[in-house]
Amino acid sequence: MPQTTAPITLADLEQRNAFIARHLGPDAAAQRDMLAAMQLDSIDALIAQTVPAGIRLAAPLPINGPTPEEEALADLKRIASRNVLKKSLIGMGYYGTYTPTVILRNVMENPGWYTAYTPYQAEISQGRLEALLNWQQMIIDLTGLELANASLLDEATAAAEAMTMARRVSKSKSNVFFVDAACFPQTIDVVKTRAAWFGYELVIAPATQAADQDAFGVLLQYPDVTGTVADHGPLIAAARARGACVAVATDLMALVLLKSPGEMGADIAFGSAQRFGVPMGFGGPHAAFFATREANSRAMAGRIIGVSKDARGKTALRMALQTREQHIRREKANSNICTSQVLLANMAGFYAVWHGPEGLRAIARRIHRLAKLFAAGLSASGFTLRTDNFFDSFDIETGEETGTILQAALDAGYNLRHTGAATLGVSFDETHAREDLIALFAAFGVAADIDALDQAVAGTPLPEALLRTDAILTHPVFNSHHTEHQMVRYLKRLQNKDLALDHSMISLGSCTMKLNATSEMIPVTWPEFGAMHPFAPHDQAAGYLEMIEGLVDYLRAVTGFPAICMQPNSGAQGEYAGLVAIRRYQAARGEAHRNICLIPKSAHGTNPATAQMCGLEVVVVACDDNGNVDVIDLKAKLAQHGEHLAALMITYPSTHGVFEEAIREICELVHAAGGQVYMDGANLNAQVGLTSPATIGADVSHMNLHKTFCIPHGGGGPGMGPIGLAAHLAPFMADHMVSPTGGEARSNAGQGAVSAVPFGSASILPISWMYIRMMGGTGLKQATEVAILNANYVANQLSGDYPVLYVGSQGRVAHECILDIRPIKAATGITEVDIAKRLMDYGFHAPTMSFPVPGTIMIEPTESEDKGELDRFIAAMRAIRSEIRSIEAGEWPANDNPLKHAPHTQADVIGDEWNRPYSREQAVFPLAFVRENKFWPSVNRIDDVYGDRNLFCACVPVEEYEA
Repeated sequence: MPQTTAPITLADLEQRNAFIARHLGPDAAAQRDMLAAMQLDSIDALIAQTVPAGIRLAAPLPINGPTPEEEALADLKRIASRNVLKKSLIGMGYYGTYTPTVILRNVMENPGWYTAYTPYQAEISQGRLEALLNWQQMIIDLTGLELANASLLDEATAAAEAMTMARRVSKSKSNVFFVDAACFPQTIDVVKTRAAWFGYELVIAPATQAADQDAFGVLLQYPDVTGTVADHGPLIAAARARGACVAVATDLMALVLLKSPGEMGADIAFGSAQRFGVPMGFGGPHAAFFATREANSRAMAGRIIGVSKDARGKTALRMALQTREQHIRREKANSNICTSQVLLANMAGFYAVWHGPEGLRAIARRIHRLAKLFAAGLSASGFTLRTDNFFDSFDIETGEETGTILQAALDAGYNLRHTGAATLGVSFDETHAREDLIALFAAFGVAADIDALDQAVAGTPLPEALLRTDAILTHPVFNSHHTEHQMVRYLKRLQNKDLALDHSMISLGSCTMKLNATSEMIPVTWPEFGAMHPFAPHDQAAGYLEMIEGLVDYLRAVTGFPAICMQPNSGAQGEYAGLVAIRRYQAARGEAHRNICLIPKSAHGTNPATAQMCGLEVVVVACDDNGNVDVIDLKAKLAQHGEHLAALMITYPSTHGVFEEAIREICELVHAAGGQVYMDGANLNAQVGLTSPATIGADVSHMNLHKTFCIPHGGGGPGMGPIGLAAHLAPFMADHMVSPTGGEARSNAGQGAVSAVPFGSASILPISWMYIRMMGGTGLKQATEVAILNANYVANQLSGDYPVLYVGSQGRVAHECILDIRPIKAATGITEVDIAKRLMDYGFHAPTMSFPVPGTIMIEPTESEDKGELDRFIAAMRAIRSEIRSIEAGEWPANDNPLKHAPHTQADVIGDEWNRPYSREQAVFPLAFVRENKFWPSVNRIDDVYGDRNLFCACVPVEEYEA
């Protein structure tokens, strides 16, 4: 009898689940082949051998879907259309700006830029390292200080970092930190939160009183929240004479014209670079800048790009002074900062490259002129200004007419700053023009002749004492790329030096470098999301709030927690927000004495660094020979510290790449001792749809949206780290003093903020919303299963060449695996670094090196890599092992072989001399597939020691690159 097939239905043809297959790498046939290689007949069998049955979810995720890409985009567009866009004059650190279209198309919307990782592998990251060096030079020039880092998360958290840095460098024995009362209120909010857990005493008062205090640090705002510009030089000198370290929060656009903080004598300058071409985006992401004196280089938080040399003596760039960072120093680190805002810093730096010093001066002068014109027109009509010297902002006494004027401005399409019952404020920016002046004058009931006013104010600049006299941005990079051909080619030249996901798999363990789908990225640049001020009235942000609440509902379903805080704008910030909630909860219960944080030895360095920022003492819990938390040691530590136990911080699956079977017991032991369980969400990609933090027993957990939920890494940021909380912790999660995080009945009202804005990096949240909407609950579970499948396939295929260090009780790994390189090093001297550099010759970024175990590499292929790409990576790793065997056999010297000389560049191939014991072909085309898509590192192996011993962190002369 002929076989009959079921008729194809319309539902089949609609392909509502099509995106799932676009996101997942291996198709059904490939999955069967991979399972067969592991002697398995189904993915269910693999999951049963991998994830403990006792923590498995009893029901599917309560998330609808999947949804076709076009439908999800249309739904999100409808939501976005509910946002009401007014021209903003609110200011307070957020301003309208024009993203140059050449940067928008070629950087912000370009996967070659946004899918790269933090540039730990410098030889294949020279493009964005150069872009970041441009950024640092721009910050050095504008702040007048000697050293800048590669960005921080936002202005408010940069202020908190300035405070703790002041404590590190000041010799004052005082416990007081002085804060200018005219700082932005969101900055004061974050500084209060941070100071509380360090035990610092804050004095918040007018700036003029700064030198009257015996303080270890002083924070000033320049220009301040009222727009006032003052020469703080004498005040800074007096405060420094008393032993204080002085930090100045400032504005890059204002510094184009104004005297720099460095010239005034400041020790630290910081602020937001948002108005340099990065959309407001309802508050982020934006790059904060941070600069200081070179003497403070080892005390500064954040990453620093420095200049070094490669093996041929060529100028090469790298991240400098990494021994300062949390992954090395753990609880002794300067900060818990793990990511920064690289993509946004690069955009701001390119904004300066595109406009150049003269273009920036024209923009700054135009902004200042518009503000002067408006001030002059108001003054001539009888209004009293509360600000004398200003750059772009000032306050106006509006008396009984305040409400009328505010409404008239709203009706005309403008948001003013409502500073008090009888005052309003305005802040002008790059997007304003004379037509806006006319409309604003009308709202104030003023008739003004713009041209006549312009003639009157043209000759009345700011006082000479407030203006800068030194040259800025003199390096050729800021004076060479002002036509679009020049700029496009410069951006392309830099992009060509970097390996990103648009070239090949990036298998970094604990980093989850998965697909960032185009449909997820498109909404980020919609003006409905990009042009919204974070402190706009909530009735204008209805679309944003609906989208955020929808994402919150999704995250509740994924984590099992009833409460979600969307404020933390990085994973490390999520850790901090979670521990702060725990400390607040315990303090409210009369348990403020609980100050011990247990952390497994295998933990990420951010965990102990975060714990010390919350006033907690770190006690390390041992791991057993199988990589699991040593429950016997945990019980001993609980017995020793029980009544002082605040929390256990634990990652699940563990950083050793296995699902620990004792996890529920561990949580119960901690709870029985009166502690809380903080679950680090770094490995949530192995949980979604199979288990959840709440099911396992955690009280709070952060989610890396830039890992599990598809926000791209951007070359080192942006990120988002919202936290899920159990009901008892919800009243203690962060609120916001400027713009509340919810309605009047919210349980967390009045709790201090952890980030500058209530919803963190809101403009990238549509990426995660789209991902979850398109995948649906069934797709999310499949993604987790395939992530586990891919990791186990790689481990299975490589275990004959490299020992897999840790596996579960049934021989399986979670979503990542650790390969032990230590036996190879002992036999040959070949290290994990040599293997990492040699992988570049095969066209791959290295896995994570020496974390969490020194002398190992950790591989996380994610669910988005297809079997063909996995097989190419496996072939490369096997070929490298064969090369190592040649060293073991004595065919190549231990110090003269393809691994020790890796990576190889075009200069190696075309050089006249070749005296190495292997061929040029072996060097650069070691396997046939490499020829088809060769990635050429632009420099040879970089000398890290030289770079740190000869610290130089600014743009180098062009001829050094050309040499």
